[in-house]
Amino acid sequence: MLRPILFCLAIATLTPLPMSAAFADDDVSKVNGSIRIDDNQHAGDLDTVNGSIRLGAQGQAEALSTVNGSIEIGDDASIRSASTVNGRIALGKRARVSAGIDTVNGSLLLDEGSDVSGDVANVNGSIRLLAAHVGGGIRTVGGDIDIGADSIIDKGIRVEKSNSWFNWGKDKPLHVVIGPRAVVKGSLVFEREVELRVSDSAQIGEVTGAKPIRFSGDQP
Repeated sequence: MLRPILFCLAIATLTPLPMSAAFADDDVSKVNGSIRIDDNQHAGDLDTVNGSIRLGAQGQAEALSTVNGSIEIGDDASIRSASTVNGRIALGKRARVSAGIDTVNGSLLLDEGSDVSGDVANVNGSIRLLAAHVGGGIRTVGGDIDIGADSIIDKGIRVEKSNSWFNWGKDKPLHVVIGPRAVVKGSLVFEREVELRVSDSAQIGEVTGAKPIRFSGDQP
């Protein structure tokens, strides 16, 4: 009587798991291809070259990185970090990042309720926050910055001077806007010329390298 039971157990053991369960929390690496993780799924590290990465709503993953591709994090999803070269990074509503995000030659967007525990940084490309929180600081070299209404930055803003000869003669003022009820703790340091507009209901730290111009209403 034991043989049929043992046989059934052996067959059950060999039966493949569903795709979503079998590859949960696995690392995914590609060259010349994009990576898509469905809603509510878990993954490990995700990296690709010449491709984009998308993590669906309520998904979870570790470190995301790509070259020549964008990174999109869905609503209520959570990751450890995101980094790309030549691509944008967009966080959905209430997305969570336990470390930081950075890109070279790409924009950064933090949608409403999103939270990044570390730094938000790029070299070129706009940085925009919509009622988002950054536990670290914001850094850029050549990107405009829009800190939207009700956003909070814990460790200041720094716009660094470019030392690249590619930008010689092309330094035009960057636009930095601190929106209504936004809070920027720490210093705001500008090593190149910027036009700094600050809402009359915003709170900011010490400013070096620029003169704040106050405005009322939703936009300057």
